[in-house]
Amino acid sequence: MDIDFRVVLKEVDESYPEDLKPEEIAVYIAEKKAKAFDETVTDEVVLTADTIVCIDGKILGKPESSAHAVEMLQILSGRMHRVITGVCLLFRHRYHSFYDVSEVYFGKLTDEEITGYVNKYEPFDKAGSYGIQERIGLIGIERINGSYTNVVGLPTEKLYRELMKL
Repeated sequence: MDIDFRVVLKEVDESYPEDLKPEEIAVYIAEKKAKAFDETVTDEVVLTADTIVCIDGKILGKPESSAHAVEMLQILSGRMHRVITGVCLLFRHRYHSFYDVSEVYFGKLTDEEITGYVNKYEPFDKAGSYGIQERIGLIGIERINGSYTNVVGLPTEKLYRELMKL
């Protein structure tokens, strides 16, 4: 997008109230991340985001183990799920939040494809245990309704329009 930026990491508790809808969860966590910067940043735009995977009303977060990653990918195999990214822009102590939703359709994956992916790649920092830009996405995803960059983890098309509003 030809925008200069730097990456600053802060540890943030990613828990959320259980009564939130999936879209609300993604925005809630993105806003929680932005609040960690509110006291230290004024004239810079802070961008925070959180991506979740949702299937059958259940949130698939980051896997806790290899077995858990395999289990998640088996659930996603041959089915459609939603990827929701919540984004928060913090500028001069004001918060502007939005989200994007993409529907992702996985083809049927074999157990060998799933375990091979989990063993070779690092799905442990990824919601739903996969990165669309990695092998499992390249061989397993049949189609997407919505933004590809949203599934990667940041809906850049929508983000650009929102940044221009600031």
